[in-house]
Amino acid sequence: MHRIVFLDRATLGPRVTLRRAAFDHTFIEHQQSSADEVLGRLAGASIAITNKVQLTGTMLARLPDLKLIAVAATGTDCVDKAYCQSHDIAVTNIRGYALRTVPEHTFALMLALRRSLLAYREDTLAGKWQRSGQFCFFDHPINDLGGARLGIIGEGALGQRVAEIAKAFGMVTMFAAHKGKTGLGPLYTPWDEVLETSDIITLHSPLTPETCNMIGMPEFRRMKRKPLLVNTARGGLVVEQDLERALDEGLLSGVGFDVTFPEPPPTDGPLMRMAKRWNVIVTPHVAWASDEAQQALADQLIDNMESFVAGRPSHLVRGAY
Repeated sequence: MHRIVFLDRATLGPRVTLRRAAFDHTFIEHQQSSADEVLGRLAGASIAITNKVQLTGTMLARLPDLKLIAVAATGTDCVDKAYCQSHDIAVTNIRGYALRTVPEHTFALMLALRRSLLAYREDTLAGKWQRSGQFCFFDHPINDLGGARLGIIGEGALGQRVAEIAKAFGMVTMFAAHKGKTGLGPLYTPWDEVLETSDIITLHSPLTPETCNMIGMPEFRRMKRKPLLVNTARGGLVVEQDLERALDEGLLSGVGFDVTFPEPPPTDGPLMRMAKRWNVIVTPHVAWASDEAQQALADQLIDNMESFVAGRPSHLVRGAY
């Protein structure tokens, strides 16, 4: 009988249903798990489910019964995959479930910031419309998406979907070549050209050693058109202190971030300070979290475990098992 332990069930919403897996098992769920609780909770477990709880090689070395780590997310940076590969522990992740929710959230941030929706809402609630003496007022910039140049960093499924929606808006889309790389093919626009010519830049890259802190002051100073920067990918892609400085220096027209580093951010951290500005929106890593997407994730999570137990593993993470 398999022993399944879900370490952080609270990372899925209360409206999500986890169906019972179709193999003999016991199932234990914990709403949250701290690092010092992991070993005790996974003792004897053959399958661990984690979304964001870290599973290091040191921890895994003390869990000899573990056969599968089912990550309840696409990103697997919470797992020591090198250890798993060398010790026959399979790692699976979730794929394709967020092709609507993340792009839609991305465009919600773009539209709200390009049209200053939050600033106009606050002014309206404060009585400025009545004080204006006319049918409208123009205290904040309003810009169309149509005709704007959109730089997309990350050419995977989410980046491709964002490009499709952008074209429907009449935007000019560019996929940025990987930083420091050339000769990647006709899909890509040179990295520096994307930075220099974009009106909006949106991030859809995984967080890897190569992409960590890939945007900082040198990159912000190349952004000649003072773009809007949107990040629904990973917080560690951008140096947050430099992001605040870039806003202070007028190098950006606005910021829409759904991710931070760490998460949650410290109350006195750069993003929380910036969040008070009229041209900044910070949301709590919920771009992925429509009810429909969360249920699709939960269903695929169980599918991955069932396939593994049946001897037909699916969605194995490269470099693991």
